[in-house]
This record gives sequence, structure tokens and C-alpha cells, in this order.
Amino acid sequence: MKEVIISGMGIISALGAGKDKTLKALQSGTSGVSAMQYLQSIHKNYPVGEVKYCEEELRAMLQIPENEITTRTTLLGMVALQEALEHAQLHERKNLRIAFISGTTVGGMDKSEQYYIDFLENNTRNAYIAAHDCGACTEMIAGHFGGFSLVSTISTACSSAANAIILGADLIKQGRVDIAIAGGAECLTKFHLNGFKTLMILDERPCRPFDRDRSGLNLGEGAAYIVLESAESARKRGVTPLCRLTGYANTCDAYHQTASSPDGEGAYLAMKKALENAQLAPEQIDYINAHGTGTNNNDLSEGTAIMRLFGEKIPPVSSSKMYTGHTTSAAGSVEAVISILSLLNDFAPANLNFQNKIEELSFEPVHGQCTKRTMQHVLKNSFGFGGNDTSLIFSK
Repeated sequence: MKEVIISGMGIISALGAGKDKTLKALQSGTSGVSAMQYLQSIHKNYPVGEVKYCEEELRAMLQIPENEITTRTTLLGMVALQEALEHAQLHERKNLRIAFISGTTVGGMDKSEQYYIDFLENNTRNAYIAAHDCGACTEMIAGHFGGFSLVSTISTACSSAANAIILGADLIKQGRVDIAIAGGAECLTKFHLNGFKTLMILDERPCRPFDRDRSGLNLGEGAAYIVLESAESARKRGVTPLCRLTGYANTCDAYHQTASSPDGEGAYLAMKKALENAQLAPEQIDYINAHGTGTNNNDLSEGTAIMRLFGEKIPPVSSSKMYTGHTTSAAGSVEAVISILSLLNDFAPANLNFQNKIEELSFEPVHGQCTKRTMQHVLKNSFGFGGNDTSLIFSK
């Protein structure tokens, strides 16, 4: 099996466009979660992690004409992919076998909401019907840049982007492609917001993952992609690897349609199998970037699984969803980039808004300010509805 390295990455979120702005915000403890500005919802009382650019500004950044059919999810994905391609020095992609794999669930729902009445009553916006599909968003992102030999979409709720990374790594290990650019893109929509409101897991205040008094999540939007390739491919191209993807696993405990299992069985198995895949012992993990949504169910379930696997030697743990909001299908890659930035810069981001320890858990998350710590291996968790749980391990 071929070694999988990361040679580039790109990101856009509520923290800004680009990995440099993201790193600065993480190190300073600056959150991008704020009052709703762009989403046209009556529920303005819910803070969100919105990307601070309107559609016209995103089009301008990408030099996309006003009459070209696109969606907000697609635009966010294009911005992140552009940075990833530049970072990995992939300006020239001829004669390379490159896969593009993107995770999304909302897809083009923003335009479907906007033009739904037109779909019913006239034919003026019918072109946007085809842009609704998740796969259509991926195809538009890939088509803007070209040069891909394989394009695919994964939709497994909040583990989508993490599972895209797993698929990309498997394709490289099996020798089917030389390079895989994998991650996810997701925009905020009313459908999105109202769905989570119906589940009664939105917080009207900035979320507080792993806090005793947590009361829900803040939704966010964004996109991120990492460039995976074989070590052989990187040597041929003359690029320096950033780090390695050493372990990963996906499990499904199928406990409930939306809730995590109380004992964290799926989360435990995902982390355990990722460690086995990486041939690492639990004590070798230097930091856990938790799924950490801020809901009563997730944080207790995930914390229980961490205690079960790591015992008395729990490494620093924090959630980064207070910075970006929960970017749902894009979360696995947005937080993978955050995890890689933590690894390369030797720090664990602070778990913002934490005040009180959860009584059932033996540990507290990193809080106050980011913790400087020499890093060798970082574990990233992404857990989706239906118990679809994924863990990734990045190593220097």
C-alpha cells in the first residue's frame, strides 16, 4: 500500500478565506460566529458561522460572470479548491491522474429556495433545477478548473467531507490515481436552519462544546479541500509534503436516525480502528480535534468514547466549531485543515466559551487560550446522522 501525504490545502469559512486567516484566528482565539447577515431567515435570533462574502463578491473573487449558473455551495467550493491547487503547485495538471471528491448534503438548495415559486409558475429559472443536486455542485466546482480524471460526490451528513478524504486515500493506495483532492462544501440555507431548529438543537447563544451548560450548536458554512498524493507522486513533482494521513476509519453504529449512541460505541470504534490503521497506540496522539457540536447528546457520547479509548491518559481535546460554526457536510475537511494547521504549528486551539466541566467526563477541553505542545500525531473526529462516524489521523 502506498504512503499518503498531504501536499496542499485550501479553506474558506466564517474565519475568512484562506489558511493564513484561519491560522491567525485559531491562535488568537477569535470566533467567526456572529449574528445572521446573508441568510434570509426570520430566525435572526440564532447566531451562525457565515462566510463574510455575498454571492457577488464570491463571483468577483473567482472571475465568474453574472449570467453563469452557480450556487453558493459551488462558489465556496471553488474558492477553497483554488487555494488548494495553488498550495500544492498543481497549476499544470496534464498527464496526472487526479480525482476530485467532494462532500455535500445541502447542495444547491439555496437557489431552490430562492426560485421555488418560479419553478412552479414560470420557466424563467428552470436552469437552476439542475443545479440543486449535490453531484451537480461537485461537477460545477470541478468543471471550473478542469483536469480531473475522476469526479465523485459523497453525502453522509456531517461525516461527508471526512469520508471523501478516506475515499481519496483509498484510491491512491490502490494505485487508481496519483493525486486526490478531497473535502467538502456547504452553504447555509433556510431548509438547513429550519431542519436543525425542528430537532431543537440550535443554541441562541454562541455554542459551548463540552460545557456542562451546553444547549446546542451554531450552524456554519464553508468549504475546504486537502490535496492527497502518493509519496512517489510528490517526489516526481518536486513538492515538499506538509504531513501524512497515517490512519483513518469509518464505522456506523446505526443507533438512531439523528442521535449518537449513549455509550459512544460508533465513535469509539472509529477512533480505535483509525489508530490500528495508523499502527499507533492511544498515548501517541498529541491532540484530538473533536466533533464537539455543543449538543447534550454528542458531547457526552463523544467524551465517553474518548475516556473509554484513552483511559487516564487523555490528550488535549477541543472542538473548533465555536470558530466556524458547524459546517455540517464540510466539517470533516474544514476541521481537517484546522487539525493540520495545529499539527504543523504545534498548538491545540482553545475550546472557546467553556466554563463548567461535564460531571460525567473525566477531562476538560483546552480552554482559556491555545495550548502550545509539540505535535507528532493529531486525531480528527467527524460524526454524522445515523451513527456514521469517521476518524482521521494526521502525522508529521
